[in-house]
Amino acid sequence: MAINLKRAKVVYKKSIQDAQLKAKSIAQCLECTYSSIDELTDDASLFIVLGGDGTLLKCAKYASNFDIPIFGFNMGRLGFLAQADFLECDEVLYNLQKENYRIEERLMLTDFDGHTALNDIVVKNADCSSASVFKLYINSKLVCSYLADGLIVSTPTGSTAYNLSAGGAVIAPEIDCMTIVPFCAHTLNARPIVIGADDVIEIKFPYEGEYSVITDGKLAANKKDFVKIKKYDKKAKLLLLNSENKEFYDVLRDKLHWGVAPGHD
Repeated sequence: MAINLKRAKVVYKKSIQDAQLKAKSIAQCLECTYSSIDELTDDASLFIVLGGDGTLLKCAKYASNFDIPIFGFNMGRLGFLAQADFLECDEVLYNLQKENYRIEERLMLTDFDGHTALNDIVVKNADCSSASVFKLYINSKLVCSYLADGLIVSTPTGSTAYNLSAGGAVIAPEIDCMTIVPFCAHTLNARPIVIGADDVIEIKFPYEGEYSVITDGKLAANKKDFVKIKKYDKKAKLLLLNSENKEFYDVLRDKLHWGVAPGHD
């Protein structure tokens, strides 16, 4: 699918030094517009994002509602979702102009209150001083109860984020599934579960208290009874370059040093 680059919009995070100047320089090269991440509009053909993973996640959630693809330049720390560093800008612009790219659709999540996530939805006790009991239901059937600090419901895209640090599996992004991972579980038999993308998850809180629902690292709501989660009916569209060292497993090795023995490449 060819993208009209003159209708692209370059977006940047205001708090990042020089991000606005770099966004302006890209916009001038492509003869398109630029703005801060807080000024997104639905008339763009492509969002080119300058920032960290948080900036890209914010843009992705907005863009998914209008089927707008996104491309990320990493100007944060890890930048796992970003496709390039700004030092690669000339190469990226060349590939964009030569239409040397593809669009990948990525599964997203939503709770039944309408809060969406590309990476994950986390449910935890709002009082961080104690563990809680979480009763897990899948398609209205009781699966198990966890005594833990919380549960992470993750997409394949989010499997390399909080899910990974809590002991969940890395999942290739093209697999249509969700993972459920307890974190800081108070039992040795609590293990992650991988389920189908069409399943409906319900997490009930059998004891009195307030529980936080966190979508892609941002507090979405506080609940007292239960949370229901399913796949979102829209998908995020990531623009990926057709070039060497940009595939999923290349990024794993580059960003996370995945499977690299000490002293070896």
